Amino acid sequence: MKTSVAVCLTLMLGFAGSIMNAQSPGSAQPPRNATPEVVSHLTKVHGVQLLQTFNPPPIDAWCRDNFGITCYSPQEIRNAYGVTSILDAGYTGAGQTIIIIDSFGSPTIAEDLKTFDAGYGLPDPPSFTVLAPLGTVPFSPNNAVQVGWAFEATLDVEWAHAMAPDANIVLLTSPVAETQGVQGMPEFLYLEQYALDHTPGKIISQSWSATENTLFTPAGQKVFADFEAFYQSAAQQNVTVLAAAGDQGSTGPELNGTTYYPFPVVGFPASSPFVTAVGGTSLFATESGNYQFEITWNDEPLVTGGRESAGGGGVSQQFSEPHYQLALPASVQQILQNHRGLPDVAYNADFETLITIYLSFLGPQFAGYYTVGGTSEGSPQWAGIIADANQLAGHPLGFLNPQLYAIGASGMQSQFFHDITFGSNAGVAGVPGYSATVGWDFTTGWGTPKVDKLVWELAKQQ
Repeated sequence: MKTSVAVCLTLMLGFAGSIMNAQSPGSAQPPRNATPEVVSHLTKVHGVQLLQTFNPPPIDAWCRDNFGITCYSPQEIRNAYGVTSILDAGYTGAGQTIIIIDSFGSPTIAEDLKTFDAGYGLPDPPSFTVLAPLGTVPFSPNNAVQVGWAFEATLDVEWAHAMAPDANIVLLTSPVAETQGVQGMPEFLYLEQYALDHTPGKIISQSWSATENTLFTPAGQKVFADFEAFYQSAAQQNVTVLAAAGDQGSTGPELNGTTYYPFPVVGFPASSPFVTAVGGTSLFATESGNYQFEITWNDEPLVTGGRESAGGGGVSQQFSEPHYQLALPASVQQILQNHRGLPDVAYNADFETLITIYLSFLGPQFAGYYTVGGTSEGSPQWAGIIADANQLAGHPLGFLNPQLYAIGASGMQSQFFHDITFGSNAGVAGVPGYSATVGWDFTTGWGTPKVDKLVWELAKQQ
């Protein structure tokens, strides 16, 4: 199989009203090309590899043979996590709407989703809409921050759709970059409230994060209070809210976005007691997607070209222990000390056990299929899975955590989750972390879903 040149790009994200119908042909102006200098600069922050510039997409076996990494297809991930049988049974997210929140978005997302779907044999979603109630700013493929968010939006949309092909998708974009601290957070809250007021969406995916400690200011406390009031209201309206737990292991970026706290911290909104936090694993599956095993995601810097990455998890310094965690064992309670622990669940995130996206916003020279990783991929895929579950249940499942912890505490965790028992999220910036154990832990929560069993159990509990 031939491919074009391999190029490494990087993301710079705070993670890890006009209205546009994104299905309208030609609705976005094509961007000018990114410059090689910008591409070279982006490589230094976070690696994303361009594998192929044409359809069909790269084959996983080829990625393993030539790069020593996976490029899992939607079909492989579906098989590994038990999504295939649910889709085959007709539970494809029909009648559901997934809400995705990002800064800036991508000017080519509609066309890119169509290309991604064609490459992997997926149907177009019944409806895909981009909303920008706060307005937009011009997109530049030479603006590293905008490029990072365009990667994120592409990942979120394409892979939420891959898990729930018949769900509607609404992408809400902010003209302000969310980084660390308060910046961008009020705009995101506005978008999420707008979604509840103006769309039928009952699932919200958030692949972004601010370290809790960057919000320990008067303005930050107001952000906490405003978001928590919203999340409580969302739970009362049977809305499921998901968030990525972060890619820096047991630490997180300081306010400057470049240095890390020298002690364990967690990110918000994943730390909210009303949010389902998604941690990271390394998924090992065959080239047809047969599940083999998983470990806690933790990339060695020598392997990743100097980039230290691991699945987020730990103990909140902001939030008290929620009622649904009170039944966790004494060994966990000694660490929690009456505070919220996270993550709640997990999903593949490793920068070596990768998935692919298609994008063209960098211009024709750099358009193609890229590999991506990080806990940013877990939140939208869990959103797609819950869309399938909502259809099966015949109503929105809403706030998931009480049900997830009831399943875990029942002694039946292994029937519904892959329990991750090996690895830790320690080591990023030298900060000590947490080890995976049998049962719930601070690296992968209850584990990754056995979707063909879990969605039936969630529907039954409602």
